[in-house]
Amino acid sequence: MYSYNDFDSQGYLKAPVLFWAILLFQARTWVLLVIAGASREQGEAILKGFYPDSDYFWLGLLPGIPAAIAFLLSGRRHLWPRLWRILQGVLIITQLLLLVWQCSVLADNTISGITILLLVIDILALWWLLMNRRLRDYFALHHESNGTFHH
Repeated sequence: MYSYNDFDSQGYLKAPVLFWAILLFQARTWVLLVIAGASREQGEAILKGFYPDSDYFWLGLLPGIPAAIAFLLSGRRHLWPRLWRILQGVLIITQLLLLVWQCSVLADNTISGITILLLVIDILALWWLLMNRRLRDYFALHHESNGTFHH
């Protein structure tokens, strides 16, 4: 089902590349905060450009927390298998909440290309998190030694 190259040095299935992109997407406010912080003088203008209402900025930081936890645990996920499996559901719920939030932003504001793009990406990300078999196997700690799942 998976090739030898799909497993890491410890024998566990590697994450699909799109998983990392979705984590960054869920943590987009954190990424923007880092960019603004690195841009010192223009940092506030960058944040105001994306988040004219500072309340949206602070709310935007929340979905990045599960994504950050997933980043931190991914290399050692076999040490906390229960937490790792729960995290998959948390990431799916987070993506669903992002989708609902994006819909509410569309209802409150004028529609722009950026908001439509974010809405489409939110829909696709949720669909992928729900449907991707390799991601499910990744969270189930699929091991190459005998094709089993470690619990």
